[in-house]
Amino acid sequence: SGTAAYLMHSNDDSSSAHHLVKCDAANTNDLLHQLHNKFDALQAQIAANNAANATAANENKIDVVLGAQWGDEGKGKLVDMLGEHYDICARVAGGSNAGHTIVVDGIKYKFHLIPSGILNPKAKCVIGNGVVIHLPGFLQEMQGLHDAGISTQDRIFISDRAHVVFDFHQEVDGKKEHTLGRNKIGTTKKGIGPAYASKISRNGIRVGDLQDWEYFEERFIALANATMAEHPSIRIDIDAELAKYKQIAAKVKPLTIDTIEYINDSWSNGTRVLVEGANATMLDIDFGTYPYVTSSNPSVGSVLTGLGVSPNKLSGIYGTVKAYCTRVGEGPFPTEQINDIGDHLGTVGAEYGTTTGRQRRCGWLDIPQMQYSAKLNGFTALNLTKLDVLTGIGKIQLGVKYVDAVTGESIAGMPASLRQLYKVRVIYEEMDGWTEDISKCQRFEDLPVNAQKYVKRVEELVGVPIKWIGVGPGRKDIIYCDV
Repeated sequence: SGTAAYLMHSNDDSSSAHHLVKCDAANTNDLLHQLHNKFDALQAQIAANNAANATAANENKIDVVLGAQWGDEGKGKLVDMLGEHYDICARVAGGSNAGHTIVVDGIKYKFHLIPSGILNPKAKCVIGNGVVIHLPGFLQEMQGLHDAGISTQDRIFISDRAHVVFDFHQEVDGKKEHTLGRNKIGTTKKGIGPAYASKISRNGIRVGDLQDWEYFEERFIALANATMAEHPSIRIDIDAELAKYKQIAAKVKPLTIDTIEYINDSWSNGTRVLVEGANATMLDIDFGTYPYVTSSNPSVGSVLTGLGVSPNKLSGIYGTVKAYCTRVGEGPFPTEQINDIGDHLGTVGAEYGTTTGRQRRCGWLDIPQMQYSAKLNGFTALNLTKLDVLTGIGKIQLGVKYVDAVTGESIAGMPASLRQLYKVRVIYEEMDGWTEDISKCQRFEDLPVNAQKYVKRVEELVGVPIKWIGVGPGRKDIIYCDV
């Protein structure tokens, strides 16, 4: 070609002698291009590792991962990624109605009660006082981990103040849902609501009560009789249940501790704590689309009341949000798409509930809902998941504003009235989509330009920096953004 590059090489036979080697320019450029790509990939991996370390580096701090929508956003995956940099991973609210799926080396792990941080072999896991726990299901989940080769020995602790979900709570849950008919809430029928009702009625039973058998027996008989009196169709074999729980008591005794002392002492000693939120803000009993909500507070307040820590101990508050929106069960869903778009999101995104297997309802990302969630929780950063699911959609819509369907007037905030929320008209902003496969992208700059624009627009509208972007189902399919 008449163009050449010259490289200086040392002579193997003589350290002092050098010679010039003439190289073909095209080959040299190709080699440099390969080296450049490898360097970029290595740099991206180092940045991600440094980011995770930096996220967890603050001593005497508690970081929180929360669901920012209606649940199923992919919180567990971020917890799994960050978990290796924390000493304790904790659950603080809800029960086995929550479900997190983690894919590790092609193996799916499904969690309902045990924090998914258990996959980090160095981490301890805590089930806080705000959780309601179905002990047979919990022990079954522990056995499943054991069968998969995951050690749980001396690594899982249950608060002695956590309330127990009994089988009859689940039966009550199912019967109540059935009697509601077309007005059903869409619960998981895991007994969560009835267990919290027992707690609030002050006739509930706590895990710590199992260690004083006479006291447990007395309270169980009273609770069982009260349940049968209120629900005549439910029959409880009290003797059989007591025999079962006597065996369970021996199994959970080594795991039962005062988690309030444990967490606060650990924090004082510089231990790093990560809280794994369950459910999501729009299912919060106070702030969600009541009554189509869960029976606890899955927003940031539950960290304080469900773990027993003070507000000044919290540091990073990370909201997890899909690049679109889904909801399981009944209730208003302003941006829902019952059309080809909804089918695409549901099929490509594999939108089926971890706990129930129910198909999720799908729609466009709802910005007013996200602004409300950010306002309530004070997110310091967002984890945007499943961006890859939007690949192949020609025009992507962002729901940016609610207006009254009759008057056309703008609606500020999130309406408490379901009648009003059902009738809102969503104003959409249209953006160009992309067709390129983004599953192998490791840096923000690797994303197609239109995907970058989408992420930046979401960040701008919500007003919270996006720190992580999910581009695939694997545990490492995450882009870290230095914000």
